[in-house]
Amino acid sequence: MPDDDEKLTPDAEATRPSPESGPETPNGDEEPDSQRWLTSGVVSVGAASFFSDSGHEIVTSVFPAFLTGVLGGTAASLGVIEGVSDALVGAAKVVGGPLANDPARRGRLATGGYLITAIATAAIGLATAVWQAGLLRGLAWASRGIRSPARDSLLSSISNPRAFGRSFGVERAGDNLGAVVGPLVASVLVAWLGLRPSIWFAFIPGILAALAITFAGREALRRHRNRVRTPFRLDVKGLRAAGLARPMLPVLLFECGNLATTLLILRATDALKADGLAAAASVAILLYAAHNAVAALVSFAGGAWLDRIGPRPVFAMGAGVYVVSYLFFGLDVSAWPLLLIGFVLAGAGIGFAETAESALVAQALPDRLRGSGFGVIGGIQAIGNIVGTVVAGILYAAVSPVAAFVYAAAWMLLSVAASVLFTHRTSPGVGSDAKKNRSE
Repeated sequence: MPDDDEKLTPDAEATRPSPESGPETPNGDEEPDSQRWLTSGVVSVGAASFFSDSGHEIVTSVFPAFLTGVLGGTAASLGVIEGVSDALVGAAKVVGGPLANDPARRGRLATGGYLITAIATAAIGLATAVWQAGLLRGLAWASRGIRSPARDSLLSSISNPRAFGRSFGVERAGDNLGAVVGPLVASVLVAWLGLRPSIWFAFIPGILAALAITFAGREALRRHRNRVRTPFRLDVKGLRAAGLARPMLPVLLFECGNLATTLLILRATDALKADGLAAAASVAILLYAAHNAVAALVSFAGGAWLDRIGPRPVFAMGAGVYVVSYLFFGLDVSAWPLLLIGFVLAGAGIGFAETAESALVAQALPDRLRGSGFGVIGGIQAIGNIVGTVVAGILYAAVSPVAAFVYAAAWMLLSVAASVLFTHRTSPGVGSDAKKNRSE
């Protein structure tokens, strides 16, 4: 990750935003900076993440019961649907990244992605067969993948370069708050209306998300009128020249240890089931809500910290906090306060790390490459999450929960070490190009 203590060459220094400069346009021109960083566009992106995550978390909360209890599916079919859907997210991010390099295309991609996600997610409630629910779930998740690089590139283009951390902190905070609200709303809807109608209600926050991101897209168009069309191309050479390859190693190591929260919930349920399965599951859901609430708070606080010291130490802090969290999950405990500490620490870890990963791409790359950068990092996240969670799940079932969390903690320790050793270095060529753009 970037090292602020590292002495930069004059050319490399040119790639960093100066205190006097504002957001860079696609032509390399810069707009006058404003003292305000929390603009309506930044708030709109955060609102889009909040509403969208609220909507699909409503469905995610009831999807297992709907698939098995209403449609007659099995645990195996649920696993296949979720695994394929997660893989589609990663693949779609890699494809959507180069598409989002074009500033003229970002707004449409983001709006379309949010809209299709809303429609496909709510339409799951109309499914009468397992394959229909699986197809709609896959479509919704692929749309999430396509829209993510466009949303992040859009946010970068309307953010103050001196406040990338805070801007992405707002976006991540919105996403995590949605993960708190969604399950709570789902529990009320299920008790009031039942499973199928609860899924239909996910359409409402989904549409609100599409409207919010459309507003942000219009602000980007107003700020950057002289747009240059960028062809669809994954510019690997450009990404390497910008120095993005080096920090991808600690990111990959982190994601291999970033276990799905369902495994954390399972651990809490197993540890507390002496009080009854229903009671244990209820407490586990509340612990998960606490995890997401902490992640929302830390995302914003970590973003503000990042703007002062850079992404590398914030990212390393996230990985280090995860190591301690997994130690708590590895303990043979049956007391919810100790599990709460584990969930809180995990929430803090993801809040630090995800904000740092997004801000890194925004800081390291010029506007014409940011879409590709966000796509690549999204693909790495998806691959690491799938590999890490699958292996940990096998260890959890075949060996012990302790083995699973020790395995994950080892990846996080490697990520901390790699984030110190493999820092981002900006290529002189990229710096020269930035100088040229400013002089035109």
